[in-house]
Amino acid sequence: MTEILRYEVGSGTVLVEVEEGSFGVERPARNELGILDAGRRLEDALAAVRPAARAAADVMRELAPEHLELQFGVKLAGEAGAIIARNCSEGHFIVKMSFSAAQAPLPLPEDEIRL
Repeated sequence: MTEILRYEVGSGTVLVEVEEGSFGVERPARNELGILDAGRRLEDALAAVRPAARAAADVMRELAPEHLELQFGVKLAGEAGAIIARNCSEGHFIVKMSFSAAQAPLPLPEDEIRL
């Protein structure tokens, strides 16, 4: 069974469907419509996965690939914020980060080289 979880976002709210008994949805307040209040802003919840995403990108960049693409699911988890989902299909969001190797600057023509 699923429940509806409410997050504050921007100047409004967003409702998110979650599995009953989901991690982080333990004691939220429920309004008169039975909607659970996450007790935090959506932006703050999503910020919780930023360090993990950055760490994964940094580690993979050390391999110096020509192109790198990381993809993972982010699952909203009430008071716990957001967690990286077990797989992309479980995530409320699918995050896809793509990086290309920095190109070396083009060499200057010989007549423009100055020492």
